[in-house]
Amino acid sequence: MCAKQNNEHITRAKEVFDMESDAILGLKSQINEDFSKAVELIYNTKGRLIITGIGKAGIIGQKISATLASTGTPSVWVHSAEALHGDLGRITKKDTVMMLSNSGESEEVIKLIPVLKKIGTPIIAITGNESSTLARYSDLLLLIKVNREACPLNLAPTTSTTAMLAMGDALAVCLIEKRNFRKDDFALFHPGGLLGKRLLLKVKDIMRTGKACPQASPNEKVRDVLLKITQARAGAAIITDKNNKLIGIFTDGDLRRHLEEAPDIVSKQVKDVMTSCPLSINEEDMAQDAFNVLQSKKIDELPVVNNAGKVVGMLDVQDLLKAGL
Repeated sequence: MCAKQNNEHITRAKEVFDMESDAILGLKSQINEDFSKAVELIYNTKGRLIITGIGKAGIIGQKISATLASTGTPSVWVHSAEALHGDLGRITKKDTVMMLSNSGESEEVIKLIPVLKKIGTPIIAITGNESSTLARYSDLLLLIKVNREACPLNLAPTTSTTAMLAMGDALAVCLIEKRNFRKDDFALFHPGGLLGKRLLLKVKDIMRTGKACPQASPNEKVRDVLLKITQARAGAAIITDKNNKLIGIFTDGDLRRHLEEAPDIVSKQVKDVMTSCPLSINEEDMAQDAFNVLQSKKIDELPVVNNAGKVVGMLDVQDLLKAGL
């Protein structure tokens, strides 16, 4: 592909970005009290927020529903066409329905209105046409009118779906704040994947304990401590006093540093070559915090202590990597 064609594509892409940015900024002049009322209505809904639509608007509706559900607002997506063939049974008068249609005249969406009125569910419309059937028969109107689609034919939903998505995100953000939704709440709904691990996984969930966590007293010989490390397949041993309080750590780094100046290091007591007063982490701390400490301090092992300051385990950077952090 020649440079001229490359430049044309880049120029066109920038034009699309401008058009879609303008569409989102245009929402600021269209938003009114109905938006605030919509936030309050959704917040006070005893049932669930049902979101419905068809085509590209329907796909945006699925994303909005997913965002709301993951941030504390019970929400269910119902396909408008399927609703006409039985899925209306999912909707009760305790619910609120949000209907998405840029034209406001999508047949499958409009046919639902009389039934929803009979059920008694309030209707929030997200549409680009304030004169449409959907707009006229909704209880609240969230207007997302755009000048034109980014599509050169002005047909494929592009700027309109971007505006629709932005309106949904604005609702979600307001509801997050309204519900005082916190990181712990977010973690509850995201237990899987990296995000869930960062928010939920604690040090005690992945730390090494028992035989996998070599410990030694300060008067033990280095050779004996090395044997414990080897048997545990670890990279260090934790040195504790008679009350199991942390006083030091002996790592392969300590061994290398002292080996040149003390060839007979294996005969020495470990207290003479250990790292005294090492960094440690509480077993209740988040694993992500432990990873940040290891990374920032450029170390590979962290002794783990409980609230009483007693050693309960050891965390190796490899444990965090295996856990997916």
